[in-house]
Amino acid sequence: MKGRGAHFHFHLCLALLFALFAVGFGMGVKNQSVRCIAAEKRALLDFKEGLIDYDNSLVSWTSKEEECCKWKGVGCDMTGHVVMLDLRPRITYDIFGPGWTPISGEIGTSLLELKHLSHLDLSMNYFEKIPEFIGSLAELTYLNLSYSPLTGFIPHQLGNLSRLLYLDLSNGDFDHSLTSDNLEWLSHLSSLNLLKIAHASFKKATNWLQVIQSHPSLQVLHFEYCNLPEVDRSSLSRFNISNSLTILHLSSSIPLRPSTFPLLLNISQNLVELDLSYNHFFSSIPDTFDNMPSLERINFEQNNFEGGIPQTLGNLCSLKELNLRMTRLSGSLAVAVKNLSGCAKYSLESLLLAYNNFNGSLPSFVPFSSLRELDVGYNQLSGHFEDNFGDFSKLSVLTLEENRFTGPLPDLSRLSSLRKLYLKGNRFEGPLPLSIGEISQLVLLDVSYNSLHGVISEAHLSNLAKLQRLSISFNSLSFHPSSDWIPPFQLNFIGLASCELGPQFPNWLKKQANFSHLDISNSNISDVIPDWFWNLPSSLKFLNLSFNQISGKVPNIPLEFESLPVIDLNSNLFYGPIPQFLYISKVLDLSNNMFSGSLSFLCTTGGWTFLDLSNNLLSGGIPNCWSRMSEINIINLENNNLSGVIPSSMGSLWSLRSLRLRNTSLHGEIPQSLKSCTSLTLLDLGENKLTGIIPPWIGERLENLVVLRLRSNKFHGDIPSSLCKQQFLQVLDLSLNNISGTIPSCINNLTAMAHLESSEATIEFTYNYNDDYDRGDNHFTTTTDGTFDDHILVVWKGLEREYGKTLGLLRVIDLSCNKLSGEIPREIASLHGLITLNLSRNMLKGSIIKEIGQLKALESLDLSTNNLSGVIPESMSDLSFLSVLDLSNNNLSGKIPLSTQLQSFNATCYAGNPGLCGDPLNKCPNNGGTEIITESDEELFEPLWFFTGMTVGFLVGFWGVFGSLIISRSWRHRYFRLVNKLGDWIRLTMALETVKLQQRLRLKD
Repeated sequence: MKGRGAHFHFHLCLALLFALFAVGFGMGVKNQSVRCIAAEKRALLDFKEGLIDYDNSLVSWTSKEEECCKWKGVGCDMTGHVVMLDLRPRITYDIFGPGWTPISGEIGTSLLELKHLSHLDLSMNYFEKIPEFIGSLAELTYLNLSYSPLTGFIPHQLGNLSRLLYLDLSNGDFDHSLTSDNLEWLSHLSSLNLLKIAHASFKKATNWLQVIQSHPSLQVLHFEYCNLPEVDRSSLSRFNISNSLTILHLSSSIPLRPSTFPLLLNISQNLVELDLSYNHFFSSIPDTFDNMPSLERINFEQNNFEGGIPQTLGNLCSLKELNLRMTRLSGSLAVAVKNLSGCAKYSLESLLLAYNNFNGSLPSFVPFSSLRELDVGYNQLSGHFEDNFGDFSKLSVLTLEENRFTGPLPDLSRLSSLRKLYLKGNRFEGPLPLSIGEISQLVLLDVSYNSLHGVISEAHLSNLAKLQRLSISFNSLSFHPSSDWIPPFQLNFIGLASCELGPQFPNWLKKQANFSHLDISNSNISDVIPDWFWNLPSSLKFLNLSFNQISGKVPNIPLEFESLPVIDLNSNLFYGPIPQFLYISKVLDLSNNMFSGSLSFLCTTGGWTFLDLSNNLLSGGIPNCWSRMSEINIINLENNNLSGVIPSSMGSLWSLRSLRLRNTSLHGEIPQSLKSCTSLTLLDLGENKLTGIIPPWIGERLENLVVLRLRSNKFHGDIPSSLCKQQFLQVLDLSLNNISGTIPSCINNLTAMAHLESSEATIEFTYNYNDDYDRGDNHFTTTTDGTFDDHILVVWKGLEREYGKTLGLLRVIDLSCNKLSGEIPREIASLHGLITLNLSRNMLKGSIIKEIGQLKALESLDLSTNNLSGVIPESMSDLSFLSVLDLSNNNLSGKIPLSTQLQSFNATCYAGNPGLCGDPLNKCPNNGGTEIITESDEELFEPLWFFTGMTVGFLVGFWGVFGSLIISRSWRHRYFRLVNKLGDWIRLTMALETVKLQQRLRLKD
């Protein structure tokens, strides 16, 4: 990030330089009496007529104002000629972030009257076309049309602007793009120093690299999100390479071909900065950096490289920053570092290798005497973390997070320049070393998600006066400073989740007045929350006090935040009405408390993406004002004392993914407007008093449903066959209703239940919030993601249980306690991934389907209290995972098949079937007191008796003949004489027949 920061400041200075150069001599005219040219004033007014100025920013542009040089955005030179026109809108900030009101309309030809115009800035407005006539503004040196939804052709007339120094056509709209058949117009801009183009297509411009290389003055080039074709290599040998280019950015220029990669490493010997990030190259890094001796900054982030780091990179003696994050590099980190140990080891300041597949232990970085930032996070490094940075290290940022390092943390006090230490997500153990407190320059310390244990004392933190970000969450650490301890720092990020802080509320937080992130969840606090705590800073972006035993009433105080925060107070003992300042939030989780009052406050805000008020004492109806909350993803109001109907305005929540209104005493029908909520993944309306039929549009429109739970209501009518269209449905619970008719035979179309392989283990929703996060040596605002694993109550193995993290693994059909009739459809056997099937307490008849053994994954089967008859199919013995079975209270008969599983259940599972017998019930008796042989038993015993009889017959016949011969000698002699006579007779007969055959053959001849 340091490289990007330096690059940003460089271009900012360059842009300001161009701006000052263009109009510097004219800005002082506003304090003089020089009048603007009348013709140019009329031209400006005509230009205004073609604009739509929503913000009325051009109010000063009026014919009554004589001096047009005093108009907003207009600059004149000493002679009164307009030389500058800058209509960039003013940026404002509110809780939703930065915003501005753009000007739109057409860029009128009246600008041609401004013959001396040298600086034109229409950026950050809403202009869609680049007019051709701009190429006639011959005096232009600065042209900026960036961050507009530009589309269409880039006019080749721009090539007429021979004085142009700065050109920015960076399209700010991903849905629009510029196009150009060739870049010949660029070669005519002989004075151009800087060019930026984004979201453009140059599919036919095969000579684009030639134009860049041969340009006489171009120093800075940005092609971002551009479509660049494969280079015509034959054109590269017909011109001399220019050395003017110093900065080249071709980031996100997919599909930039791998064959182009080596050519870009030969583009200019004076190249200082090369950015080829986000191109997804599928190749190795070419070992051809010898021709780029001036290179200082390389950014290859987000590519698909093979192998490791080439040695020629280590020979770049000016190299300061090397960014190879997310490039899929692999191999030993020690080998990679060795390849960088040429002269680059003396100049390299920033080495970023995160999100790769490097393995091995952490090598020594002592030879890298200039190294200030090292990021090897998110790799596969292991072993102990040693101090490998020397006594005089300049290291300022060290990132080892999300690896497999083990053992204790070393003494890092010698890293006296260290400002940021990221050790999150490893397997470090033992106590936090006291030596951490000696690193007085430390601004950020993150050791979260490890196995550290022990006590953090005041001595660990007393010398860290510059500390701003502290994250020690998810270890086994405890922190109990004295009640009068005053921290030496002011933190903006406090992460102490799952640390032992209680039972008293931490008093030292009273002195932290500027934090934007506070997480003290699951920290064993069982205290009344002090009033001083609610004087929260306006910079708050994240607050998490969940899973404690904090009690008290949240006061209704007038708080305003700079942005919409994430607020999580769930699973505490808060009571009373919900205060107004909590309404203005992005994520609000107040579940599992004792908040009371009505939900009328829902109509006062509209910024939520996540709202969970479940398991409280809220009362009254759900207000019908949801149309203002179009961005909300998750709503959970279950287990409250609500009443009324489901409001129809919920149908306007087009991004809603989870709606849970379980056990809220709602009545009426499901509103038809909900069919517009096509993003719904989870719908739980169970345990209410809803009536009517199950709407067919649930199956036809809500095609993304994974969980449909309408349990325990008053629905009637048939199960709509349209539910069979739910290809993602994994949990279907329609139990405890008045549903009649038959089970649809199309049930086999529930394809998600037909697969044995599991889907994602959770039904996960992601929310985000802006976080002022330090990464590397730069402070910037990024988007931090939070996750929520949706959960639901499922009757599983006879008990109602809540499933969250493993909800996605379930495959459940529960149609129990209804009035279903007819037979169990054979098609249900196609749902091979089904884990729970409950059809109990209905009026089903017929037999248990013979194919039921195909449900190999079945763990729970309940068919009790129906009118099923016939035998238990033999295939049921194949259900080896079955752990819950209830076939009681039917008319089943015959013997229970033999299997390890079926005999493991007690007799109550088979009770109420008078004709059923066998283990674990009584033996199957007949009138004579012997076992009854069922049809299936006969099929088993028939081959058994056949082979038994054949074996006995063989033994009797064999020993009856040969046994007699062995016992009696006279019988033996007579037997062999008989055999000899029989043999002589056979030989004589064969000889006679042979003679007869020969005679017949002769007669035929």
